[in-house]
Amino acid sequence: MEFSSGRGRLKQARLAGDRRDLYPHSLQFYLEPPTENISLVEFESFAIDRLKLLKVVENLGVSYVRSSDSYKTKLEFELRKLKFPYKALAEDDYEARRKDHISHFILRLAYCQSEDLRRWFLQQEMDLLRYRFNQVTDNLRQKFLEHVNLSFEAVSEDLKNELANELYTSTPGLSMTKVKEQMFYKVGLADAVDLFRARRVFIKDGFAYVPFKEIDVIVLNNYRTKLSKALALTARSLPSIQSDERLQPLLNHLSHSYIGPDYSMQKNTGKISLEQIDTLSVKSFPLCMRQLHKALRDNHHLRHGGRMQYGLFLKGIGLTLEQALEFWKKEFIRGKVDADKFDKGYAYSIRHSYGKEGRRTDYTPYSCMKIIMSNPPSQGDYHGCPFRHSDPELLKQKLQSYKIPPSGIAQILELVKGMHYQLACQKYFELTHDVDNLGFSLNHPNQYFTESQRLLSGGRELKKELSNSGNSQQKSNSQESMNSNSAPTSSNTTADAELEGLEAYFTED
Repeated sequence: MEFSSGRGRLKQARLAGDRRDLYPHSLQFYLEPPTENISLVEFESFAIDRLKLLKVVENLGVSYVRSSDSYKTKLEFELRKLKFPYKALAEDDYEARRKDHISHFILRLAYCQSEDLRRWFLQQEMDLLRYRFNQVTDNLRQKFLEHVNLSFEAVSEDLKNELANELYTSTPGLSMTKVKEQMFYKVGLADAVDLFRARRVFIKDGFAYVPFKEIDVIVLNNYRTKLSKALALTARSLPSIQSDERLQPLLNHLSHSYIGPDYSMQKNTGKISLEQIDTLSVKSFPLCMRQLHKALRDNHHLRHGGRMQYGLFLKGIGLTLEQALEFWKKEFIRGKVDADKFDKGYAYSIRHSYGKEGRRTDYTPYSCMKIIMSNPPSQGDYHGCPFRHSDPELLKQKLQSYKIPPSGIAQILELVKGMHYQLACQKYFELTHDVDNLGFSLNHPNQYFTESQRLLSGGRELKKELSNSGNSQQKSNSQESMNSNSAPTSSNTTADAELEGLEAYFTED
């Protein structure tokens, strides 16, 4: 991995990389890693845009039926806005295809680092390919299948007429007329196992007779296998990534980040009194912070993980340093910590989190992604995400104690089962605030608080999407990344810097 300067070199790399034959289709299986040089500014910009897109894919996948017009319209809008390929565009969409290719591999680096990250990335990428594949014409689908070596044998008209009755009775959703109009393919049973299990295809002599409208299932199964193996291979290359002190902080930031406002900018500083916190914890705190507040009140103490997560949240909703010191001291001295011990030990860490000690780093409140992906709480800990880290039965009991209706609890637990933890929190917001459709995506505990207060105070209508405000700021939620002077971000890099040899991270030594 080398970084170099010089605008002339960057221009040459651009010209060398501008080979339209690299992307003959708007669809890709991402089999070959990018080999061109890329500026750090572009590296970060591409990665953030794709992360925004995958978050939209995740949210839409739960909020809408994937085949519905609403789902298609909203996802196409996002693809257009972020300048990714959304249909089989004209030949001049090379830049969109290039961005699609490079951004996928950047996030593959960031999201190969744990099983949870790999699982999330794999699911969103599959949903994205499903949408794209179903949007192109039949002719372009066939060309893409040939391009990725999935050209199955087409069933002849004579054989199709001979098997018409069997195809009609074995293929749900097709009338006899449609059977005669539809193209069928002979696909090996191993490739069509999902369709076979769902009893959606006719089976004969070890082959599934798959209508063209169902071929996306075969494509997605093949893609899942290839991408899953590729993620495992990329994970094996992590040591070489971790040795690059400039690349690793950025990848850590991407895997722990969310896209939205910077809640280290305190707009309500000093406007919340300590006497309000108990009431606010019931009305406007997300479940993770409500849990931490209750544990603090019950035990008069929180361990370090809980103090950091809850303390930075309180800082984000407007507590001043003086208020924070008073709040924590009053609670701790009700337990086993005397005033002198608090002043000599705990007070320092609170001032440190406000940027008044040590390196003077102004710490940022934790995002949902950071909380979800952080180390799970152990015995005696209360930090983390209740939807991610709680036993489902214990979560159910907690929700019952907060008077969530049984139907709502069932919806939340179903989302948790599907690993949609932020959407489970979103459903919790809807149920506790008696609204049917939130209208935006929850990405941050402080966003939850802000929107709750806006709704309860009768302010303006809930805005649709915080990330569309145009004022989004990217700030690392990894404190190591924040403290690293070498982390490459858009604020401290220039277009002269280049990233070379990206393909080395996706192949074996």
